[in-house]
Amino acid sequence: MKARRDAFARRLGVRHPLIAAPMAGAAGPELAIATLKAGGLGSLPCALLSPDQMREQAAQIRAATGGPVHLNFFCHDMPDEVDESGWRALLAPYYKAFGVAPPEGPGVMRLPFSEEACIAVEAIRPEIVSFHFGLPGPALFARVKATGALILASATTVREAQWLEAQGVDAVIAQGAEAGGHASYFLDGSPETHMGLFALLPQVADAASVPVIAAGGIADARGVAAAFILGASAVQIGTAFLHGPESKITPMHRAALASPDAAQTRFTRLFTGRAARGIPNRLMRELGAMNPAAPPFPHAGTALAPLKAAAEAQGDAGFSSLWAGQASLLVKPLPASERIETLINEAERLLGQAATEEA
Repeated sequence: MKARRDAFARRLGVRHPLIAAPMAGAAGPELAIATLKAGGLGSLPCALLSPDQMREQAAQIRAATGGPVHLNFFCHDMPDEVDESGWRALLAPYYKAFGVAPPEGPGVMRLPFSEEACIAVEAIRPEIVSFHFGLPGPALFARVKATGALILASATTVREAQWLEAQGVDAVIAQGAEAGGHASYFLDGSPETHMGLFALLPQVADAASVPVIAAGGIADARGVAAAFILGASAVQIGTAFLHGPESKITPMHRAALASPDAAQTRFTRLFTGRAARGIPNRLMRELGAMNPAAPPFPHAGTALAPLKAAAEAQGDAGFSSLWAGQASLLVKPLPASERIETLINEAERLLGQAATEEA
């Protein structure tokens, strides 16, 4: 078991089989650099970055650590036409209450992997590229493979994992329903059918011949050790790193992560138009977390932008996406270096203890 995860860590180019999850808008070069310096794999989420920003931030990571650089991309389809009239009508009372107007332009949205992003990857030549919501089209995917990057991609079901392996990924990220942020389903299911990590992980590990990375609800050393026992070659952790000083979240989001509301995270489509797990807030409670009036991903956030800005200016997170996994309350605020050292050392102790007890 240890040989398996040590071998995979070497393939990633790091000391420890631990990945700080790519969290668009919440993580950037600071967390990637801190994670790399501590021996884990950092991530640079690119869904909200321009190609020039990708190049600049990748260069920042290389200059600080020497790499490896890990770029993450979304692979969703962009709707051709979107009617936001019903959504904006639903939000009209909130616009009036805050004294703001609906936005006129499309705003900043999460963009899928594209020709421009592929050119940036070919220029940056990252050691690792990961994808969420499936994979790019065959031509773009072949170009990414041709750079020599190790390819990771997320699956929420065994069928998705098998499909990813058949396309040629080097490792599968088994994302359990406990994970914060966007669920990566692309072939199967809806939030109601998502599997928890402890059910999903061993089935994916049995079905896949490539290494499997466990993600979702892993917040302490017990979760890390359990993931390794269930067949993972590495773990990917997100919410725990949100608690640390390297994350870019707002003070309101940081406070919510430690609040009683964090015990009842739920899926919502209000903030982006696609199911993502977060801490309940005013908008989710008043409109219903999965309200179908929200336009499809990634357009729902456009109309919310002025409300989010106005509320946050008053210290109110009622219109903000408070992404968090189900295990947030297990986490203490720690710098990434201390968190990684604690997680790895304690997980190894637990695994050694379990092996001794079995003997």
